[in-house]
Amino acid sequence: MSISNKMRTFAETSSWIRKMFEEGARLKTQFGADKVFDFSLGNPDVPPPPEFTTVLLEIAADQSPGVHAYMPNGGYPWVRDSLAARISAEQGVTVSFADMLMTCGAAGAINIVMKSLLNPGDEVIMLAPYFVEYKFYVDNHGGVSKVVTTDQEFNLDLAAIEAAITAQTKAIFINSPNNPTGQIYSQESLNGLGRLLDAAGKRLGTTIYLIADEPYRKIVFDNHAVASVFQATRNSIVLSSYSKELSLPGERIGYLAVHPDIEDKGALLGALTLANRILGFVNAPALMQRVVARLQDVSVDSSIYTRRRELFCTILSEAGYDFVPPKGAFYIFPKSPIADDVAFCAILQEHKILAVPGCGFGAPGYFRLAFCISDDVIRRSAEPFQKAMAQARG
Repeated sequence: MSISNKMRTFAETSSWIRKMFEEGARLKTQFGADKVFDFSLGNPDVPPPPEFTTVLLEIAADQSPGVHAYMPNGGYPWVRDSLAARISAEQGVTVSFADMLMTCGAAGAINIVMKSLLNPGDEVIMLAPYFVEYKFYVDNHGGVSKVVTTDQEFNLDLAAIEAAITAQTKAIFINSPNNPTGQIYSQESLNGLGRLLDAAGKRLGTTIYLIADEPYRKIVFDNHAVASVFQATRNSIVLSSYSKELSLPGERIGYLAVHPDIEDKGALLGALTLANRILGFVNAPALMQRVVARLQDVSVDSSIYTRRRELFCTILSEAGYDFVPPKGAFYIFPKSPIADDVAFCAILQEHKILAVPGCGFGAPGYFRLAFCISDDVIRRSAEPFQKAMAQARG
């Protein structure tokens, strides 16, 4: 056998998102791209803000000695300093550059956090629906994923979380605004979660970390606010990337920040910095570090996503779909009109609509639609969505 048993299993059960994306490519080849409605992949199509190109060209022209040399594994201190001011404002807690690391995207940040925290068999709670790669990241470092469902509107179920905590619990992931639901957790609910984790850690003689993955923080609707995890508990870590707020997913630039009063901070930051190196990242991309340092107050035009959200919600409502309108991000997560979400996604596919089954996010009975796609494609999908609903209802 040429590959490991684990990777063979992972390959067989790998991301539904990529599977549907690949199916979309096949359908586009067969029928033409204009005949296919591909809502499968959260790949932002809104262009980066114009300031990005201006700064990129200026920095790329820099030929100073050592400009492409190695740097501290945690990233340029002056870049982290520029980001610390922003994080302090967002979280309502003052952090310094020494509380931060630049990373290879949010995925790189999650992996170095898991490498630094987990002993074999430690448990990490994730809230369904969850981003599909979380389980792989936990497994990468010997951890065990423990899934807890959210409530009917995808809000935190604190009683269910408390029931899931054991002596092996090391951390809980939250993702707000959430992929795939677009839900934003309130400050009240996060404060309740923080108190719960702190009390459980004290009772069990351990530390349970609250880890917040926030790449959609700047894409919100209806004046909703993204709450602060640093205000909820001092044992918290925030991580994110510029993939969505600057439309730079391919550049793999992100960061993490630990609460300035987190337990055993010196050892944790040392472990995070070492993990950044020994996992092979070495450091975050140098060019992109220098670029984003000057773009902390810049983001994509989120009004485009706002317009698409309204258009998509209208189309789905008129076709009879049941869903919770998203408060942020660029996804809608409707209920499947039949119990089998995979079967319904197959019906959608018959009408050349690509959606991702909810089971891929740990939430069977739903499906995800990404609206980081042109208004015209969304608008033309109205009749196919109606036909798919009629077929499902028989």
